Amino acid sequence: MTFEPQAVREFEHAGWERAAAHYTSTFAEATRAFVGDLLDTARVRAGMRVLDLACGPGVVAAVAAERGALPVGLDFSPAMIALARAGHTGIRFEQGDAEALPFADASFDAVVANFGVHHVPEPIRALREAHRVLRPGGRVAFTAWTAPPENIAWRLLYDAISAHGDLRAADAPPPGGSLRRLLDASGFAETEAKRARGEWRVATARDLLEGFRRGTVRTAALIDAQPAATLPQIEAAIAHGIAPYRRANGFAVPIVAILGSGVRI
Repeated sequence: MTFEPQAVREFEHAGWERAAAHYTSTFAEATRAFVGDLLDTARVRAGMRVLDLACGPGVVAAVAAERGALPVGLDFSPAMIALARAGHTGIRFEQGDAEALPFADASFDAVVANFGVHHVPEPIRALREAHRVLRPGGRVAFTAWTAPPENIAWRLLYDAISAHGDLRAADAPPPGGSLRRLLDASGFAETEAKRARGEWRVATARDLLEGFRRGTVRTAALIDAQPAATLPQIEAAIAHGIAPYRRANGFAVPIVAILGSGVRI
């Protein structure tokens, strides 16, 4: 595929429509580890109007509502929006485009996105839209994964593929770039990017592999591009590498995110 915005949009849309059915029981176990940090960084509290971009099945919006905030979730995937509406009937969820938000200027006190901005074809356009719909003084906060050398879960997978498959097999879009650079280019002030740490708890090495394969898009494309005959070897290599992270009920694999934030002046 080319990396033109429309091609990226179609790739991501098809991928999330496919992943929606499995996301909550697989990869959401990793992303939910950062919801509290995300909302704290956006200073979400009772009474605030909060937009949850790339909301998926509504995990962040639900936690914001538990804090007494007034969340609205938006996602471009009809399958994800259906899950969110079914799982959180008291919260408003809308299907829409993060690069062309269907909301008036200054509609929200905070905009958050948990591992969503790097899936948008043009992240700066999406963040400029977030800037537009924020009131003056409102905060944006979003997460993105660190690179595999620092992120143990990805390192386990990438090392296994490097040994038994081909890391260049998938023609998937690259990450969207530095979070600080994206925020600065989108008009935000007081921009910051800091690390947040969590754990992805899985019962087996296969659960880690299947979490990536069934609950993601770009990483899933890499796994699916491997020859079928190599998958048992890749799984065995992950099982060997994951051993130091064993706990009583499975494994607790360290994961690291970058948490970007800024303020609309």
